[in-house]
Amino acid sequence: MLRKIALLGGCVLLVAATAWIGSSQEKSSYRAAAAWLKLPEGFQFGGVTAVATDKDDNLFIFHRAKRPIAVFARSGKFLRAWGDDQVKTAHGLRIDHEGNVWTTDLGTHQVIKYDPSGKVLLTLGQKNKPGTTQDTFNKPADVAVTPAGDFYVADGYGNSRVVHFSKEGKYLGEWGKKGKAAGDFNLPHAIFLDGTGLVYVGDRENNRVQVFNPEGKFLAEWKQTGAPFGLFLQKNMQVMLADGRANLVRVMDLMGKVLDHFGEKGTGAGQFALPHGICVDSQGTVYVGEVEGKRVQKFVKS
Repeated sequence: MLRKIALLGGCVLLVAATAWIGSSQEKSSYRAAAAWLKLPEGFQFGGVTAVATDKDDNLFIFHRAKRPIAVFARSGKFLRAWGDDQVKTAHGLRIDHEGNVWTTDLGTHQVIKYDPSGKVLLTLGQKNKPGTTQDTFNKPADVAVTPAGDFYVADGYGNSRVVHFSKEGKYLGEWGKKGKAAGDFNLPHAIFLDGTGLVYVGDRENNRVQVFNPEGKFLAEWKQTGAPFGLFLQKNMQVMLADGRANLVRVMDLMGKVLDHFGEKGTGAGQFALPHGICVDSQGTVYVGEVEGKRVQKFVKS
């Protein structure tokens, strides 16, 4: 069954109301690459909750240990790290169109915007004070930034809402409440935008992805996608979904159809121990961060 969605400019997108967890391929086209990260002496990852790459394919890793925001070149060379004095419980990390770094912190209930070197540019939320008001969050999970600079926060663990802000951090609106109906959430955990302005929210405990217009009007849902712990939209318009419960990654189209999948539970190469964050660089290399595995794996097309 397909749903019609009116896009900006009068175009129409057909979005599937349901999807299938299985793969259209018997064997995945992705394979795990050999270990490539060169860690500084004494450096260890805690649970890796988010990964993102910048325009130069440098890899930003958000994890729950010392030096929580760590940056590596594509070659695996360590470049820099920061965040010991700011991060309490790492969760989401995204890089915007200007190269700025956005993080969500479950422990401080804040969203912080940094420049690429780690200088704080903007802070939202009251530190260590959870809430439901326009200037507070309750364990925010993820953030998505538009090309114009306004942004959406998946305020997901303590609250069940998406909050919209201007580029300057002015509150613009919000939607969502806890539940299972269309437009409700049970842990909005991951969020991304497509090129038309539509907002895709990984509704983790409801095992679905929901699609909204920029103002929060419900448009469609993808059912049976598994638990969307991490979401990333590739430049080819395919979605990477990290399912931390099933310990695998699904490759999907923008109608919610599963095209491929890879991974299984385990600690070996190509296996996962709670995959949580996922991203794809400009060359199509996939990076997956694991909370229980405390590592980042690199996957390339076979």
